[in-house]
Amino acid sequence: MTLPKAIRVSQATGPRVTRAPHAFAFAARVGLAAALAAVCGCKPVGPNYQRPSYDAPDAYKEAGVTPPPAPKGGSWQSASPSDGMLKGKWWEVFNDPQLNQFEERIGTTNQSLHSALEAYFAARDQVKIARAAYSPTLAVNASASRNKVSYDRPLNNITHTNYRDFVADGQANWEPDFWGQIRRTVEGANAAAQASNASMANVALSLQSELAEDYFNLRGLDLQKQLLDRNIQELADQLDLTIRRRKGGIGTDADVALAQTQLDTTKAQLIDVGVARAEYEHAIGTIAEYKLNKFSIAPEPLSLDPDKTPPQIPVGLPSQLLERRPDIAQAERQAAQANAQIGVAISAFYPNINLSGSGGYESAHAGTWFDGPSALWSLGAQASELLIDGGKRRAVTQQARDQLESSAANYKNVVFLAFNEVEDKLSDLRILQEEENAQRTAVEDALHSLEISNKRYKGGATDYLEVLTAETTLIQNQRTEATLRSRRYASSVELIRALGGGWDVTQIPK
Repeated sequence: MTLPKAIRVSQATGPRVTRAPHAFAFAARVGLAAALAAVCGCKPVGPNYQRPSYDAPDAYKEAGVTPPPAPKGGSWQSASPSDGMLKGKWWEVFNDPQLNQFEERIGTTNQSLHSALEAYFAARDQVKIARAAYSPTLAVNASASRNKVSYDRPLNNITHTNYRDFVADGQANWEPDFWGQIRRTVEGANAAAQASNASMANVALSLQSELAEDYFNLRGLDLQKQLLDRNIQELADQLDLTIRRRKGGIGTDADVALAQTQLDTTKAQLIDVGVARAEYEHAIGTIAEYKLNKFSIAPEPLSLDPDKTPPQIPVGLPSQLLERRPDIAQAERQAAQANAQIGVAISAFYPNINLSGSGGYESAHAGTWFDGPSALWSLGAQASELLIDGGKRRAVTQQARDQLESSAANYKNVVFLAFNEVEDKLSDLRILQEEENAQRTAVEDALHSLEISNKRYKGGATDYLEVLTAETTLIQNQRTEATLRSRRYASSVELIRALGGGWDVTQIPK
């Protein structure tokens, strides 16, 4: 008798049953191909994302603003006129080497930025976690045991109560993404990671601009200190003159007392400037992550030279603002994430389909563990559908839609506030420039008034009170001019921050 090919006879072990070698593989390939075709042909449920619309104005109301003059020994650099936008390291437009040094440290040392970076990495890992659901899961296990069953158990029809069991098998499970739940989850995770990246860019921009503002406020205080040092020297000369006039019988003790009071008051103002400067120095050292006990910034006053007229900050077109601010990009990506969640929620209305398979070897003897007759396998599919949930799925879906509306409204509000901020900073620069011009005239007038009062005092035409009043007025006006100069620098930084610095959405990883 000729045995079928599926049966092989061994003189040592007797008949041994094996399976046709390609049947299982062929069935698996056919099933996998059919499932993949079905998945590829299914459009994911839920709405496709549409970016919330916002009509940007054609032009900024405040335009043609000239930034403040450059620091001592430097000048502004013109941005490329081809696109009218700042690029990359925006702080380099101030052409201040020390500022550049501080700004460069932020990216490598600041812990707030490092925290934001790690948060982005975590969000990026979540995308990989979501994508893992595309693939089937495969598990393997092996076991060997010696067992004894009760001989007195009911319906016992075995002669042996002791046995060995050797098992080596594997299980595979796969839930095809028929309805797009996994695709929408990946889409949402990717949008969340992009939002996290934009948030990191926003943290970096905030730190960079804060440092630059502190730096120019510190330089403005250096300017005030320079002016006060000069005033103190002049007041000391005035006090010496008043004392000599009193000795000569021309001046009075009251004149000397007034001169001494003015000198001491100005010295106190100088000390107060030092307090404020130290705080700005500490703030800069903290942002740039220096050890404060060894950190100091040498004085370098801002220039008050009115002849220096640097170019304007390139503001670009209002429509470009939507692509240049990281907080706008973050809000837009959060809207995309919320939109993807609608698809995830809708997919819960459809049945869950799971494909599974297992195979391996099991034997009572180690010597025959991996022989043909010891093989086992199974293939299966399961579909389940939730029929009644008390309206939970509808509520979850509506919640997702409401969250999308909330995210879209938040995006539009962020855009609206961004345009408002740009207009504010443009008007600040324009008005501060006008105010500084007027203040410069006031300083010139106060200086002229002091010269007249000094001549009158030296000629005996008036007492020292008139000189004191003129000196006080001059000092106040000079400090105001110095404050306006530093405010213009700070406003320039704030405008750059409002425009998004040198960032744009192309820097978001895809």
